Amino acid sequence: MTSIADIEIPADGTGLGELFESVPSLNCEMERVIASSGHGLWLSGASQDEVEAALSESTEIEEYTMISSDGDRWLYDIEFDPDTVDPFTVVLEEGGTVLSASASNDTWLLSVRVVDRESVSTLYDRLVDNDVTPTIVRLFDMAEETHSQCGLTARQYETLVAAIDHGYFEIPREVSMQELSDELGISHQALSERLRRAYRALVTSELNVAEEETTAPPMPSD
Repeated sequence: MTSIADIEIPADGTGLGELFESVPSLNCEMERVIASSGHGLWLSGASQDEVEAALSESTEIEEYTMISSDGDRWLYDIEFDPDTVDPFTVVLEEGGTVLSASASNDTWLLSVRVVDRESVSTLYDRLVDNDVTPTIVRLFDMAEETHSQCGLTARQYETLVAAIDHGYFEIPREVSMQELSDELGISHQALSERLRRAYRALVTSELNVAEEETTAPPMPSD
């Protein structure tokens, strides 16, 4: 049974330790699901000059490239030194998927999807073996009933998960609706309708709005 684990990991020794030493106010947020040796990370909490000076001085970072900016935060493609513990790569090697990741106050918080609870234990042991001491903040199973508890059908649930995994909800989007529909093997129109129904189901469920309340009132006549 698929499980989700929220894991806290000290940044020291994981690629960002030296950055936090140089810039204690640093905030970091993963751009998307990790799928390559380079990682898209949004960095903020200091000036760009301070951030780039720390990146240049860090021995834990092999390469970095500024990709984009958004106000007072900057997106960098970062490749960690091979001798540094890369928690993202460890998760991937253990068959997991990093759903989200952020770091502040010298600590990573990763939300990880794994095939079962035993995989969480294996991942925990793997990190400990790499001299990293993780803390399991939350662990729960994605039971078959999970999607229905949110008012979603199984297909709607699977579609939303696929959209998240492929970066459909990122800004800017990392996959088009056509590309996502091709990935799911359905038409563009079918995907659009399924997403609209899923959005409606989530809003109705999470905001505790009765179905009749979500129906728009008739337009007044002239």
